[in-house]
Amino acid sequence: MQSDDALIEAGRKLCTGACAFVTGAASLAGLPDGALPEVAFAGRSNVGKSSLLNALTGRRALARTSQTPGRTRQLNFFDLAGRLMLVDMPGYGYAKAPKTEIAAWHRLIETYLMGRPGLRRLFLLVDARHGLKPSDRELMEMLDQSAVSYQVVLTKADKSKRAALEHVVAETAEAIAKQPAALPEILITSAREGTGIDQLRAALAGIAETE
Repeated sequence: MQSDDALIEAGRKLCTGACAFVTGAASLAGLPDGALPEVAFAGRSNVGKSSLLNALTGRRALARTSQTPGRTRQLNFFDLAGRLMLVDMPGYGYAKAPKTEIAAWHRLIETYLMGRPGLRRLFLLVDARHGLKPSDRELMEMLDQSAVSYQVVLTKADKSKRAALEHVVAETAEAIAKQPAALPEILITSAREGTGIDQLRAALAGIAETE
């Protein structure tokens, strides 16, 4: 296993190298063949997922950013240097979307998580200002039942004061300690300031290294 510094450097090279959009799947029939190991990014609508993916890969528009929650409505697949497939999942928890759309998104997420053998880890993005919401906990239960390894990534950390952020981190750590499929380490990030990006890249490099 590489040292932390070496893994960070490996992660930087991996994530800022070639990255190409492969396909967008609105149903299981549209999923790619699964030749590469996959890492998925999921979170509530407007959690900052697109901004984080852009910061992670050093690109401005790999994933679209929008002030309108619920913009991502399909599973978007990106080939990362021919070593990993990044999966940008639809946001959840946006009450203003039509109920039929919400139900369709939930079905797509659930069926993908339950039946994708190449999925190595899901990064669960949680707004650092608010902590875990009921819809996050629902997804965590689903991941536990599916035995899908997942890791909590707190986003928008720059928008929280230190004491408030520490409180959310402590609450989150207590919650995930009870979840069998959750990794114990919480990543704290800010796409705007670059906080935690190296650590997230290192996590991806570690996954790629084991393949």
